[in-house]
Amino acid sequence: MRFILCFLALLTGAQASAEKLTLDRLHSDPSLSGPGVRSLKVSPDGARVTFLRGREDNQFQLDLWEFSLKDKSTHRLVDSKILVPDENLSAAEKARRERERTASLKGILSYSWSPDGKQLLVPIAGNLYLIDASKPDAARMVASGNVLDPKISPKGRYVSFVRDQNLYVIDLSTGKEKQLTTDGKDTVHNGEAEFVAQEEMGQTSGYYWAPDDSAIAYKRYDEAPVPVARRFEIFADRTDVVEQRYPAAGDPNALVSLHIVSPVTGEIRNVDLGSNADIYLVRADWSANAKSLLFQRQSRDQKKLELIAVDAATLAQRLLVTETSPTWVSIFDDLRFLSGDRFIWSSERTGRKHLYLYDMNGKQLNAISSGEWGIDRVLAVDEKSGRVFVQSNRDAVVDSQTYALKLDGSTASKPARITQGDGWHDAAFARNGEVFVDTYSNPDLPPQVSIRRPDGSMVSWLERNELNASHPYGKYLDAHLKTEYGTLKSKDGQTLYYSMIKPSGFSVMKKYPVYLSTYGGPHSQHVARRWGNLFDQYMAQQGFIVWRLDNRGSSRRERAFTDANYHNLGKVEVEDQLSGIEWLGQQSYVDAKRIGVFGWSYGGFMTLRLLAEASDKIAMGVSVAPVTDWALYDTHYTEQFMGTPKENPQGYVSAGVYSHLDGLTSPLLLIHGMADDNVLFTNTTRMIDALVKRNVHFELMTYPGAKHGISGRGPQRHVYGYIEAFFKKNLKPETN
Repeated sequence: MRFILCFLALLTGAQASAEKLTLDRLHSDPSLSGPGVRSLKVSPDGARVTFLRGREDNQFQLDLWEFSLKDKSTHRLVDSKILVPDENLSAAEKARRERERTASLKGILSYSWSPDGKQLLVPIAGNLYLIDASKPDAARMVASGNVLDPKISPKGRYVSFVRDQNLYVIDLSTGKEKQLTTDGKDTVHNGEAEFVAQEEMGQTSGYYWAPDDSAIAYKRYDEAPVPVARRFEIFADRTDVVEQRYPAAGDPNALVSLHIVSPVTGEIRNVDLGSNADIYLVRADWSANAKSLLFQRQSRDQKKLELIAVDAATLAQRLLVTETSPTWVSIFDDLRFLSGDRFIWSSERTGRKHLYLYDMNGKQLNAISSGEWGIDRVLAVDEKSGRVFVQSNRDAVVDSQTYALKLDGSTASKPARITQGDGWHDAAFARNGEVFVDTYSNPDLPPQVSIRRPDGSMVSWLERNELNASHPYGKYLDAHLKTEYGTLKSKDGQTLYYSMIKPSGFSVMKKYPVYLSTYGGPHSQHVARRWGNLFDQYMAQQGFIVWRLDNRGSSRRERAFTDANYHNLGKVEVEDQLSGIEWLGQQSYVDAKRIGVFGWSYGGFMTLRLLAEASDKIAMGVSVAPVTDWALYDTHYTEQFMGTPKENPQGYVSAGVYSHLDGLTSPLLLIHGMADDNVLFTNTTRMIDALVKRNVHFELMTYPGAKHGISGRGPQRHVYGYIEAFFKKNLKPETN
């Protein structure tokens, strides 16, 4: 026993003397996570893997790199600073990046391969470059003028893009540019996804090539019916009055239509979306043989989703699949068209998301997956071997692994696990399914990237990212703290997952304050066994117990779990977070009087609701960019869970913060960007007014010109410094 106590004392002393993280280092270069990679793609010829990587001196400036599978070499393929030394982005591009959460990035943010694997299409700062992969220094600018959403056609004959709200193509054999639509102006947009489609439906494009290059299906939308939200964007040196068409819950949406245009003749044909114009066009795609255009139509109340096939020659339609739900039908990106007039469809009809094989008459052939687990997404289909590769949390809710399933359903309940390390795997497969790129991390290992065969065996490391003395995180490794995972029960008996980091020099004989980080909203998982938020690690090193819990409503779970918040956002989420707080209070090493909560966006809403309902249990809170009244948030997201304010008036009152606000007595720090076009700044100004009327004192920090993410190194350093200071001032942790 004496030896063990001496060893623990030495270990504690070594940890206390180890170099700890600092906020300045968290927000400087190079990245503490190492040379991260993103947008991994295997070239169509299978000869190389390309990816985007930040620079050593600026992790937010991305260049295009390649890894040769032949000689295992890695080198920079395209230098973004040489291509465009100084970027000037259009307002439309800035808004698009805000939708895609890439507002802090510069350089090359996307790229695509030509079908033969010889050329790359690279957009940057509104210009479009075609690059020969064998001669990358001879980049050729093929279009300019703030182009959006560029693509190389499936057969490689054309380049397409959107400019000034109209759709264009370039015939690569002649270099001639052709404008395919002409009515895009003012409130009319062609080939683009509308605001709520970008923000809430995961639509990054509004047009779709036929696989034989014969036609393009495109979305047209008119924002004229959408109310204008006049808001101020307050910058350091000016105030802009912005009139944004923002469809708040219950408001009219943009009018959408679907069309088919020929890139050769320019002929446009209209696709009938039905007699009810108040619908969502959530997806569109083409069958493998280009004979059918498929679109997915969702009802305004989101309780019905239909997959409809349109004959490309006659425009005749047939309904293939209908999904219904008493709450809402989720939207997925798993539709895959196969040879033999078959397709893969995903559905949550059993209460878990699973895959099904259909024929083009809408007949279900078999279930591809089944059981008390669910699919995250389809990664690839290898028809030759009859397999589909998927991502799932089948073996652990907090993990992500790659699995293989037989298309014929023979392995529906027992998929073959391909990736093996416990933790988080993201995979990018070659088109033929012969290799895939695996990005793997866990709480103690930053992302490692390897190239593997479909059985999981190693081909080569792309980025080993070894956590050694030369790694950017190496000098902080001795101070690194372990993340613990566990479960507790909700009031209705469902399993809730949590993670906890105990502070430096932890002793069961002491009582520690708690930094509780929450998001709590749908479509998000906050507790995951992956290389995580280093601010959490920093706060633990500052003397806090760091706590996360995924309440009911969080993603990657069964529908009984996610549906629990239907028509009353905030109720079960708060209940579950309070269950976690109650559990914490029962631990001998937790000071139940020093528990603080922090959240951003939905998490900001959760912070306010928690303080309003449990200031007797929560000592303080930091709320960043919160929704304070769901009637102020957009249609598709809010109505999915709440219905409209007209249909569910009491639900909106109960879900909002204001009806609970009399209970808010704990110290509050309220933070918001003053140009937020997602959660409008009005949410916070109304909150300020309500608190002042109640004579509730609070602290306020607003950021001039900042959008929802308050992006940029300087603002990020400042906001997290403010959060830390508020926690320390109110909870006074012991530091080692």
